[in-house]
Amino acid sequence: MARRLIPILKQLNNRATVWAPGRRADSRSVTYMPRPGDGTPRAVTLIPGDGIGPLVTNAVEQVMEAMHAPVYFERYEVHGDMKRVPQEVLDSIRKNKVCLKGGLRTPVGGGVSSLNVQLRKELDLYASLVNCFNLPGLPTRHENVDIVVIRENTEGEYSGLEHEVVPGVVESLKVITKFCSERIAKYAFEYAYLNNRKKVTAVHKANIMKLADGLFLESCREVATKYPSIKYNEIIVDNCCMQLVSKPEQFDVMVTPNLYGNLVANTAAGIAGGTGVMPGGNVGADHAVFEQGASAGNVGHEKIVEQEKANPVAVLLSSAMMLRHLQFPSFADRLETAVKRVILEGKHRTKDLGGGSTTQEVVDAVIANLD
Repeated sequence: MARRLIPILKQLNNRATVWAPGRRADSRSVTYMPRPGDGTPRAVTLIPGDGIGPLVTNAVEQVMEAMHAPVYFERYEVHGDMKRVPQEVLDSIRKNKVCLKGGLRTPVGGGVSSLNVQLRKELDLYASLVNCFNLPGLPTRHENVDIVVIRENTEGEYSGLEHEVVPGVVESLKVITKFCSERIAKYAFEYAYLNNRKKVTAVHKANIMKLADGLFLESCREVATKYPSIKYNEIIVDNCCMQLVSKPEQFDVMVTPNLYGNLVANTAAGIAGGTGVMPGGNVGADHAVFEQGASAGNVGHEKIVEQEKANPVAVLLSSAMMLRHLQFPSFADRLETAVKRVILEGKHRTKDLGGGSTTQEVVDAVIANLD
C-alpha cells in the first residue's frame, strides 16, 4: 500500500504551491481540504458482463492501475442468461456501495427476466443518469449539445407485470406512483441545482395516459415550485423526439418515466456522438452502479469482440463519474482530460468513431495522455 501511494504523494508534492508574501493568493492549486482517511482505497464490485463488457471493463482496470487510483475491484462473473443475479454479487454491492458493470445481454422474449432490471429493483437504483454531450474533435450533426437525461428506474412499463388473459391476449401493466414520481423529480431538480443547470424538462404522454403520466406531471410541478431559480417546462414524448433530432441544444436536464427515458437517452446519445462515448450510472439512496450510459450497443456484436475493437470511451467516462461519486475528483478530472485529448487528437479511434483502432490501442493512448 505504501509503495502504491509514493507516486501519488510525489505528484501532489510537485504540484503543491506554497504561499509566500507577495505571491497572489489565487495562484494556489489546493481547492479543498480532504477529510482524514479520504485517500483510503475503496473496494468496487466489478461485473464484466457479456459481449464487449470484459474488454471495456478491462480497459478501466488498466487505466485505474496506471493512475494509481485509490480503488480496487472485486470481480464477479454474471451473465444475462442467468435466471437471477447471484446473492454474493448483491451482497458485494451492498457492502461496497459502488459497482462498475459491463453490458448484460437480455434475451428477447421467452419470459426470461432482465438482470439489469433485477439489479435496479433489488438495490432500489431509482435514478438512471445519462450525460449526452459533444466531445471536442468528434464531428456530429449538431453542436452545443449537453443533455442530462434522468429517468425513473423502478416502475412504469418496466414493472414486469404481464400476464396472458386468454390465449392470444396479453395484458401489461404500467405502474406510476406519486412516491416514485416525486422522488425522481426531486433528484432531477437537485442535480440541476448542484450542477448549475438552468432548466428541467419533464417528458410525458399525459394527453393520452391522463392518469398515469398525469400523476407524473403533477409530481414534477409540485417539486418545481421548490426550485424557483430553475426553469421548468414540459414536452410530449413524440414531440420531444422530433425536437431532439432537429434542435437538441434547447434541452438541459430532462426528467422522464422509465420507458420514455430509455428512448430519449439513446436518441440523445446518437445525436451527440454515439452510444460508445456516453457515460451513465444508476443511483439510489445507498448504492450506485456505473456503466455505459446508453443501452444500445452495450453488449456489441460478436465480430467486434473477436477483433477486440470495442469502444471503451463510454465506460472510461462512466468510471470517471464513479471516481467523482467516491469523492476522488482529481483522479476523475485526470481520466476525463486524458480521454478527451485522445478523442481530440483523432489518432486512436474505434470503428464507430470513424477509426480502425483496437480497444487496447485506445487504452494505451489514454494512459499515455494521463497527467
